[in-house]
Amino acid sequence: MTPIFEAPIPRNREAFLSRFAAKRLVSRNAPGKSWPNAGMAGTCRERVGKIARKRRNTMTKKINVAMIGQGFMGRSHSNAWGQVQKFFDPELMPVMHTVYGMETENPSSFAQKWGWRNASTNWEETVRSPEIDLVDIVTPNFMHAPPAKAALEAGKVCCCEKPISATLDDAREMAEAARKHGIPSFVWYIYRRCPAVAYAHELVKAGELGEILHVRASYLQGWADEKIPMRWRFKKELAGSGAHGDLNAHVTDMARFVAGVEVEEICGAISKTFIKKRRVMQSGTGRMTIDQCEGTREEIWDDVTVDDAVLYLAKFSNGAIGSFEATRRATGNKNTNGFEINGTKGSIKFCFDRANELEYYDARVPAGVQGWTTILSTHGADHPYVKNWWPDGHLIGYEHTFTNMAYDVLRVINGEEPIVPLATFEDAYQTQRILEAALISAEEKRFVKLDEVR
Repeated sequence: MTPIFEAPIPRNREAFLSRFAAKRLVSRNAPGKSWPNAGMAGTCRERVGKIARKRRNTMTKKINVAMIGQGFMGRSHSNAWGQVQKFFDPELMPVMHTVYGMETENPSSFAQKWGWRNASTNWEETVRSPEIDLVDIVTPNFMHAPPAKAALEAGKVCCCEKPISATLDDAREMAEAARKHGIPSFVWYIYRRCPAVAYAHELVKAGELGEILHVRASYLQGWADEKIPMRWRFKKELAGSGAHGDLNAHVTDMARFVAGVEVEEICGAISKTFIKKRRVMQSGTGRMTIDQCEGTREEIWDDVTVDDAVLYLAKFSNGAIGSFEATRRATGNKNTNGFEINGTKGSIKFCFDRANELEYYDARVPAGVQGWTTILSTHGADHPYVKNWWPDGHLIGYEHTFTNMAYDVLRVINGEEPIVPLATFEDAYQTQRILEAALISAEEKRFVKLDEVR
């Protein structure tokens, strides 16, 4: 397993670097012709040689990206691939080559709007195309594994939305495929790339909290009331799980990433489905507002087969203990995603409702001045990613985390270190094992050691 604090190093990185090293670098000057004043300026060949040597040091390599899927995450990823070269200076430049979508999704319209050069309705042809170097998967969870494994078998770098898959078996196979082929793989756990969270990771790594004792993490949303119609997120065969795989996946990954310790055992898990049936919409995609859900012309209902909420307790490898909660029925919460970590020297708190802030408590200062300090994580000289955006003190938000990750992906493929570690397929598989252990604990009402879950 890749240590949490180490960046992923692909075994055959040299092969990837050589693939992209001279890609599509075309000189504008044809050697062999003389300049008008050849006697004074030298031959064209000599001058072009000097220009070419300089250009080789400054021109950027390119990598063709194909995105499999559209929707909410498709928009987020498209924006990231389009923005990364505008705000960062990657040596490896992404080309938004092709987007795949079903015919009913009108991928041509999506491509035109979001800047993709081509549209496809055949994901297999897209993934295996020799023109594609990187495959980015943003489909519903049950569709992650087939294109991911196909991409890795075809020698493509692969990025995948979280959770890595709908089932533990698929997650294991995806991690094994990445390991077998030695191909870089990444999962979009984007909250790692929120500057405040990345800085929290650095504080813990530097020992500022001392030994970690407690981890408390929760992800609270309130959107899934009885008026919301059936959609793929409410079906186990499509999503794998409900709030657990959607939301607990994020806070579980964040806890591992920030605290730097691994979960060893799960207990006390509870899984609850509050709404057992939901209305099936007769047309459209199901992306409707609450008002639009009123007065549908026919009452057809279907069973909800995933959780609305899951809570679990954890014991970490260093002896620390943790609690995790994810729910879609926390009325009043829109996207309240956060954690508190307590150590022997200090503590930190984060909540995405105030995404640019990190709270820090230093227990080593004199008692008279001890207290929680709010760090505004917008100082370019100290806080990860910030210097590439706006002047100090100017806030960034959700969309920027995707662009930050796109930049780190390009860095790793190019043989550089990421700003902070990325979640690989192997890393995301470890998170999936924890999520699976929690579901087993909830169903069987017992302690579950991670060694049992493979």
